[in-house]
Amino acid sequence: MSAIKLDGKALAKQIEQDLSTRVQAIIDKTGRTPILATILVGDDPASATYVRMKGNACRRVGMESIKVEMPSATTTDELLAKIEELNNNPDVHGILLQHPVPSQIDERACFDAIALEKDVDGVTCLGFGRMSMDEPAYGSCTPQGIMHLLNHYDIELAGKDAVVVGRSAILGKPMAQMLLNANCTVTICHSKTQNLAVHVGRADIVVGAVGVAELIKKEWIKQGAVVVDAGFHPTDDGGVGDIELAGIEEIASAYTPVPGGVGPMTINTLIRQTVEAAEKAAG
Repeated sequence: MSAIKLDGKALAKQIEQDLSTRVQAIIDKTGRTPILATILVGDDPASATYVRMKGNACRRVGMESIKVEMPSATTTDELLAKIEELNNNPDVHGILLQHPVPSQIDERACFDAIALEKDVDGVTCLGFGRMSMDEPAYGSCTPQGIMHLLNHYDIELAGKDAVVVGRSAILGKPMAQMLLNANCTVTICHSKTQNLAVHVGRADIVVGAVGVAELIKKEWIKQGAVVVDAGFHPTDDGGVGDIELAGIEEIASAYTPVPGGVGPMTINTLIRQTVEAAEKAAG
C-alpha cells in the first residue's frame, strides 16, 4: 500500500470555501465584516511576506485585514499600547503580532497582552494553559493546523507513540499537548536530546518541528510511521523540511509534503479561528 500524502494545500482550499460562506453569514447578520489586525514591527522581509500572505488569505474568504506597521525602534510600552487599542476596538475580531519582534521588545509580555478572545494565533500563556487542560482556547496555528490535517485524513492517534522533535512555545510544546489530549503517548525531543535516532525510530507519529534542515534522517523512521514535517528551508529547487523526505513514500504510511503540507494549514487555521471569533462576537 502506498503512503497517503497529507495534502494541506488541497484541504486549506476546501476549508476556505466553507469559511467564505460563514463570513457572508456574519456580514448578513451583523452588517460588519470580520477583521484580523496584523502587527508588523520593523522591516524584516520574511515577516512582511508572511503578513502579506495572511492579508491575501483574509481577502479570499471575504474578510478584511488591518495592517499595523510600527518602526524598528518601537518600545515595549508603545507596542503594548497598540495592542490595548486593538483589544478595545469592537470591529477587530483577531490580533496577530508577527514573530519575531526587535530584540528591545519584551515579546512575551506583548503576546500575553492580547485579549484571549482575540488570540486567534494562539500565542498567549493563558491560551496555551487552557488548551493544555483541554479547555476552550484558540490553539497555536501550526500545531492546530496539523491536528486538523490528521483528523481530516482519519489518522488514528489514540494509543500511538508520538515523538515531537522541537520545543518552541508556538510549535513543539503546543503540538505535544494537542497530541497528548488526543490520547497519544508523547515524547518531546530537541537539539540536546541524546540518541535522537532511537527516539524517532520507535515512533508511530514523527513531527519535525526543530527548525534544522533535514535533521531527522529517513533511515531513522520505522516502517508504517506517520511523518509530519513542519519545517521549511528554502533551496535553489524549492525547499526542504526538518525531515529527509526523498523516498519517504516507501517507509511512511502517511506524510506531509514540503511544501504543500503543513504550511498552508497554518495560515488557514489563523483565518478559521478569526472567523470563529467573529461568530462568537456576533452572538
